[in-house]
Amino acid sequence: MLVCIGALVYTILSKLFPGKVELIEAPQKPERTGDEKLDALLVEGETAVGEMRRLRSSLPAGAIGTKADELIDITDKIFGKLLVEPIAYVKVKRFSDFFLPTSVKLLHAYDRFGQSGLEGENITGTKERIETALDMTLNSYKKFFDSLFEEQALDIETDIKVLETLLKRDGFLERDF
Repeated sequence: MLVCIGALVYTILSKLFPGKVELIEAPQKPERTGDEKLDALLVEGETAVGEMRRLRSSLPAGAIGTKADELIDITDKIFGKLLVEPIAYVKVKRFSDFFLPTSVKLLHAYDRFGQSGLEGENITGTKERIETALDMTLNSYKKFFDSLFEEQALDIETDIKVLETLLKRDGFLERDF
């Protein structure tokens, strides 16, 4: 039994394989947040990650493939953080507007140069510069993701200090940690 989504594909396959094709409905994407701006930004993120995954499938294994995998993973985490903490919208929007398109463009360029089938000074040099830029980009993406936890870390630090003060005041804590 073949299972397909989409009426056009079903029509074609059912003619080729009568009685052996089943049509199922495409799953509907749930509304994320109900906030139009936030949902639009999440879609931008999904689109960029999807394009990076598409490009990754044509990149060679090895260093560039590993860098692309990491880039995809951290980008996905950045947008995932936005889902649980909408207050990060402004930061993630800036990331999405300025840094993300350039990263995707670098992967496109590397893919294009790799598909040329030739190696020359310009092609090899540019591919090496792209790999170096991706290292820098990955490092920056990780720092950016970490910065999304800055407010939480500060809140927790404040809570710890208040707890420590109360414990000292009530005589339950005799030494500093």
